[in-house]
Amino acid sequence: MVKIGVQQPPAALKPEKEKEKAGGDGAAGTVLLPPGALPRESVFHCGVLYEDSVYSPFKGQLELHEDVKIYIEENYEQINVPVPQFGGSDPADIIHDFQRGLTAYHDITLDKCYVIELNTTIVMPPRNLWELLVNVKKGTYLPQTYIIQEEMIATEHVSDMEQLGSFIYRLCSGKETYRLKRRSARRRISRREAGNCHRIRHFENTFVVETVICKKS
Repeated sequence: MVKIGVQQPPAALKPEKEKEKAGGDGAAGTVLLPPGALPRESVFHCGVLYEDSVYSPFKGQLELHEDVKIYIEENYEQINVPVPQFGGSDPADIIHDFQRGLTAYHDITLDKCYVIELNTTIVMPPRNLWELLVNVKKGTYLPQTYIIQEEMIATEHVSDMEQLGSFIYRLCSGKETYRLKRRSARRRISRREAGNCHRIRHFENTFVVETVICKKS
């Protein structure tokens, strides 16, 4: 099940009408947007329950929390994953820039950035993600979901940060930044390799993704 809290738009961007008191056609605090209108920025506080049958088969339900900022006009998403309640995963800031077609992960534990081409089969576009989270907030709860894994290898160091665009530049400026390459074939990570890998769990779809980032051997 996914639990969503939503922050209302800033004062300058407020919709035409808000129900400040209970009664009438809506409940207290309901935000009514004009037909066809979308807020420029939305902030969601999210929590999702999921099962990890491969890596944590005996822990039952796990819960993941994150804050999601969606910028529809600028066409990007920013996700903050705090220190998880369970071990084995790092806190992170993530940007999905649909204009540039790039994703950046700032691993807060390592204080390093990693950049890779945006995977649109996993990451919902800003408008679609906004609609999903708004519908969940309205009470259309998702069932308990699942986790998938993607494996990456850190490759060359990025020296020209401006080529990554202004959104990723703000996130990664002043930090060691590396390009990532997806593993061409799925295989089990050996115990020796696991010591050189860090995991970030996050979601920007109807399922949880574990991004495994490993040093180049």
